[in-house]
Amino acid sequence: MPYETEIKLRIEDKAVLLRRLKKLRAKPVNGRSRQVHEMNVIFDTPPGDLGKRGQLLRIRTETLEPEGRRAIGAGARRPKQRILLTMKLPVAGHANWLPPEPRPRHKVREELELEVADAGTLSHIFEALGMKGWFRYEKYRTTFRLPASAAWAKGLLIELDETPIGTFVELEGPPTAIDRAATELGFAKHDYIVENYLSLYVKACRVAGQEPRDMLFPPSK
Repeated sequence: MPYETEIKLRIEDKAVLLRRLKKLRAKPVNGRSRQVHEMNVIFDTPPGDLGKRGQLLRIRTETLEPEGRRAIGAGARRPKQRILLTMKLPVAGHANWLPPEPRPRHKVREELELEVADAGTLSHIFEALGMKGWFRYEKYRTTFRLPASAAWAKGLLIELDETPIGTFVELEGPPTAIDRAATELGFAKHDYIVENYLSLYVKACRVAGQEPRDMLFPPSK
């Protein structure tokens, strides 16, 4: 079974994080720290059957940002896109879609993922099956890897996410690599976040006294 093991860390100072990544000789996978814009849509039945079972069904559209986020002029190449369908399922012993007790150190989910050609057509299929895209969220992600000489980091992804509710790092990979990377980046285990962005967004809205809607950047972003 394909499993996803990860944590999030809240980043208060992006410049400090980038200096620590440089010290670790981490390199962005897309070169020159180019970001990928992600538009995510979560689907569920009207009663929320998937969510009640701790499952998540998502269509993600990834768009590689032009260098420096320059405007794309007439005749320029269309930005590179990838569309992913993802299904996440709970794993026995890691029921961390609910408030856990005791709190697990890492989030572990079974993850089924495949690339698709047309997000619109797939959305229509889900709607015909009685589901709807009920929550949208976006972010800008830069993915880093450590050099091969750092054997302890094999299989580790360091993903810097800029979101409408702040900046985070996701560490995904083997648990021992996650823990060491977190330490190298200046974090402790009590800093680990195992909640998803939907849960973090709802909490942020509650603190701000706002009604949760979609987690989107203002139009000028």
